[in-house]
Amino acid sequence: MQSCLTLKKSNCKNCYKCIRHCPVKSIRFSGNQAHIINNECILCGHCFVVCPQNAKQITDETEKVKVLLQGEEPVIASLAPSFIANYDGVGIGAMREALKKLGFADVEETAIGATIVKTEYERMLREDNKDVIITSCCHSVNLLIQKYFPSALPYLADVLSPMQAHCQSIKRRTPNAKTVFIGPCVAKKDEADHYKGLVDAVLTFEELTNWLNKEGITLSQEMDHDEESRARFFPTAGGVLKTMQQNAPGYTYLALDGVENCIQALRDIESGKIHHCFIEMNACVGGCIGGPVMEKYHKNPVKDYISVAQYAGNKDFAIQQPDFMRLRKSFSPIDRESQMPSETEIYAILRQMGKFKPSQELNCGSCGYNTCREKAIAIYQGKADASMCLPYLKDKAESFSDTIVKNTPNGLIVLNENLEVQQINSAARRIMNIRSASDVLGDQVIRILDPTVFMNVLRSGIGVYDQREYLAEYKRYVEQTVVYDRESHLLICIMRDVTNEEREREKKENISRQTIEVADKVVDKQMRIVQEIASLLGETAAETKIALSKLKESISNE
Repeated sequence: MQSCLTLKKSNCKNCYKCIRHCPVKSIRFSGNQAHIINNECILCGHCFVVCPQNAKQITDETEKVKVLLQGEEPVIASLAPSFIANYDGVGIGAMREALKKLGFADVEETAIGATIVKTEYERMLREDNKDVIITSCCHSVNLLIQKYFPSALPYLADVLSPMQAHCQSIKRRTPNAKTVFIGPCVAKKDEADHYKGLVDAVLTFEELTNWLNKEGITLSQEMDHDEESRARFFPTAGGVLKTMQQNAPGYTYLALDGVENCIQALRDIESGKIHHCFIEMNACVGGCIGGPVMEKYHKNPVKDYISVAQYAGNKDFAIQQPDFMRLRKSFSPIDRESQMPSETEIYAILRQMGKFKPSQELNCGSCGYNTCREKAIAIYQGKADASMCLPYLKDKAESFSDTIVKNTPNGLIVLNENLEVQQINSAARRIMNIRSASDVLGDQVIRILDPTVFMNVLRSGIGVYDQREYLAEYKRYVEQTVVYDRESHLLICIMRDVTNEEREREKKENISRQTIEVADKVVDKQMRIVQEIASLLGETAAETKIALSKLKESISNE
């Protein structure tokens, strides 16, 4: 299948909005990037519409059409009837005038093909005696059945879509013509590519608008009316039924729009709960006027419906109905190649996601999958990973941070801007002799600490780092850091208990002081001893001198 939807990888990261809105979950994630799984995608275009970063792109065929216009064959446009809702106040005549300026030989309404198709549906109901008939106008619905409900294929009308029937009619009337379909649908690009020979190119309304703007062509605000144009109702919800004669005996006629509603109906059909029904199915809510490229953001369901209803006539287009065999279209199952895990493998993956029991399977849908089991299957198939689970990531982050907070030896207190305690760990509670966190959570910090430092930091925005404080009430010394986180509007206080260090320092200071005092006393005592010795030595020396003098005199006298 041609990839009609492409991705600008640089614009896609950890959003998951596309998978949340994808009705068949045909998107896988790798390296924080979304990747469309082509063999599972039904080209409904929901991902294109909801992507907030415009990361999804529809393959543009404008250049391909320009090449066709440069050829010798006439190029005739088949304009989807939803154009009246997309281009306010512009009728088919004004559209034809503008497109001819681009080089088109002519422009016709796809509603002509819709008349052919609805007439064939009426014949099938009268003659083919089928139990259930599902319309085949919507290519996304066709892909849904081919890929996800192959057992319902016998109920899918084997009839060309209005686009194909109209382009077939154009080529029958103008054998050498090239045909270009213009409409609000992504899937039509794939339909044209898959069923060769009928539609040569497909443009979206968005592509046409861009082309007209680039060429400086302005659409004239001119309306026209044709009573033979009832098939213009086709792009609305139930539009096929509005154009049909609902008189086949025994049949119930109903219209479904939106992929989810179609899926539920197909499940009932597969289970044998529905019989004798003609079911009009549209992938887009509101029908084609709710298509993904109705200028993408041009969605006014009531106003758009009124525009279509006022433009449609009361009679069918005057057409030559071809033989029903020329309108045949075959559908075959499309293998999605997705392997299913066993219950054991699903359980193992659930455990990796932190789901150890059914009560932990929240089925919140934040990852894009409806249930945790669906998510586990997607992980097994390589379409998702465990990190896409928001509760799992939240619990993991909280568990990790809680482990750090609970086990750090430092006290931690978190305050809001009203200076109310938001969090306090066990180390901080030990410092301040607080029995339980619940005793102080939500209370003003002044109840447990002097708020001055917090008020200063909050006012100035300048943090305080490694400031030593004595908490007299708790008889503890702490080294505290207080910072203000503006983004989270929180004040964070980290306290390191340095009481033992401070007491050791005081003890050493006391010892040093006592040592100095002892030393002073010893010095004083020694000085006194020295002085006493000196004094004694002085008296002895004098006596000795006298004795020696007398001895000298005695000896001299002799």
